[in-house]
Amino acid sequence: MFIVYYLDGKNILLNQLRKSVPSEGEEIKIKGRKGKVTSVQTIENHKVHVQVLLESVNKNKVVLDNSKKKKR
Repeated sequence: MFIVYYLDGKNILLNQLRKSVPSEGEEIKIKGRKGKVTSVQTIENHKVHVQVLLESVNKNKVVLDNSKKKKR
């Protein structure tokens, strides 16, 4: 069993107790966000740091209402 720390830069996203360690280039999903494993480092016997590159989220979605308005 391994303790896997998922990191984005220096921020810890998630830590899990897993039977296997993810490999480099593997596609993963953390907290509903897609990402890719960039590097895997073994710190101690059972501790592993996994660097993850998450896809950026674009929140600037504008909805235009082109329906006709009632004239009074």
